[in-house]
Amino acid sequence: MLNEDSPRLPGNIVFIEIPAAMARPIGTFVVDPSIPIPVELGQDAADLSGLSWEMIVAGMLRLLAYDPDNSHAPYYRGFVLAVKPGIFTELSETGILKARNGDLEVAEEIFKALGGLAPEAPEPTLNLAILYEDKADALDRSGKEELAESVRGKAFDAYKLLLAMEPAYPDAFFNAGFFYLKNRSFEQALRMFESYGEMGDDEAKLQKAGEIISKLRVRGDADAMFKEAYDFIRMGKEDAGIERAFEFTKANPGVWNGWFLVGWGNRRLGRYSEGRAAFLKALDLGADEVDLLNELSICEMELGMLSESRGRLERALRKEPENVKIISNLGVVARKQGRDAESAGFFRTVLELEPGDALAKAQLEELTDD
Repeated sequence: MLNEDSPRLPGNIVFIEIPAAMARPIGTFVVDPSIPIPVELGQDAADLSGLSWEMIVAGMLRLLAYDPDNSHAPYYRGFVLAVKPGIFTELSETGILKARNGDLEVAEEIFKALGGLAPEAPEPTLNLAILYEDKADALDRSGKEELAESVRGKAFDAYKLLLAMEPAYPDAFFNAGFFYLKNRSFEQALRMFESYGEMGDDEAKLQKAGEIISKLRVRGDADAMFKEAYDFIRMGKEDAGIERAFEFTKANPGVWNGWFLVGWGNRRLGRYSEGRAAFLKALDLGADEVDLLNELSICEMELGMLSESRGRLERALRKEPENVKIISNLGVVARKQGRDAESAGFFRTVLELEPGDALAKAQLEELTDD
């Protein structure tokens, strides 16, 4: 047995040497005894008494997931495909199912393994990009914006790899279009959908891409103005962002999004009255978004309008019952209202959903000390 532990190989992996007598073909694949074999022992196993093909395949897949450039990677790919010819399709279906069920960590490792197993195939990388988008959205809903941005960066990197592939993979451009659209990068989104329109062959997707292209072209200038305002505020240049957002509202008087940016920028600057007025204007124009209700509640909380703040948060919670950020703010409002028992209940709920939430832990400790 060879001890070749690698920091890139999480789990209980060991390398073994196989006897020369095992140097026989598996179909067209020939076993090479000189190459050490990675074996996944599992959580409880301490020896190789129960060695199986599954343990060998699992070890090779884990190595391919975390060390795809390993000098023996081509050999391990051939070995896995010889032993399990249908494993790519089987694991792809498993990974997609895991992702849909919210088991994102397992799904991520599966897609990484598939990418290592078939580096020329675009599907695992596309599935990884979509998974990172979902993961970032979930982190945003939990109020973990910095971590969400980091994970969203992984999605961006995955799309860069996909878009550089030869031959071009049409679905990468289609999905990247929605990624850029969600992140308000409207010019990039337009280019992605236009590219899909030139190379795609799925009628439903072509129709959808065409519809989005038409809207983006009509609103190109306004969208660029909105994106600039958004970026200013996100980067800490709130005054410049607010000024640009006001320009957007003048050019688009019936659109609520610009007023949201005005409110967001003012709230970040501690101008709670101005922020509240802007958010109320957005509500008058038909906005009913959870983020807007949360931002408005913060302004009202800081202005001492606790009943109004609580009402906004309760309305938001009806829309997203497991939104940790909303539940946490309800706990803060309840505490400010002197409802300590109720406040503690909200923070306990937060910890049930997000056991590592530092704010909830600190608030509960203070409430207990009181």
